[in-house]
Amino acid sequence: MTESKKHQPDPNLDLVMERIVDVPRELVWKAWTTPSHLVKWFTPAPWKTVDCEIDLRPGGIFRTVMLSPEGQEFPNLGCYLEIVENEKLVWTNAMAPGYRPCVPVQDVTCGPFLFTAVIALESHGSGTKYTATVIHGDERSRKQHEEMGFHDGWGKALDQLVAMVKEGR
Repeated sequence: MTESKKHQPDPNLDLVMERIVDVPRELVWKAWTTPSHLVKWFTPAPWKTVDCEIDLRPGGIFRTVMLSPEGQEFPNLGCYLEIVENEKLVWTNAMAPGYRPCVPVQDVTCGPFLFTAVIALESHGSGTKYTATVIHGDERSRKQHEEMGFHDGWGKALDQLVAMVKEGR
C-alpha cells in the first residue's frame, strides 16, 4: 500500500486498532467482502449479525443487521468509498448507496454517530497486519464510539474472523 494514500489518524477524532493475525490477507479480505462469511464473525458475541448485503464497488451498499442478546435488531446502512482488493476497504455510514447523504429510511438508520471506516491489510510473513481506523467528524462521536467499547468489540470481532478462517467455515 502506498504510504501517501494512508490516512493519518487524528487521536482526537479517530480510533485505531492494529494487530498481526496469523491468517493470509486474502482470507481476511474474503471474510470482509463475502456476506455469508461476514455474518459469522462481524458482531462480537453474544451479539449476532443476522443479515448482510454487500455490493463491492464504490457507491455500493454495505448493510448489516445486528441482533442484540435481548432479540432487538439494529440495522446499519453504509456506502463503500474505496476498494483495493486484498489491501484496503473503506466505507461510511454517512452515506447510503449511490453516495446519497444518509437519512433514516424505514427501519434502516445511519447509527448513533457518523463515521468512515478504513480496513487496511498488509502481508506480514504468512499472516496479515490488520489495521482498522474509524474516522469521526467530532470528538463527541469518537468518545461515544470508544465508550461503546470500540477496542473490545472490534478486537473480539477480529478474533471471531480469525477463528472462522482457521476453522474453514
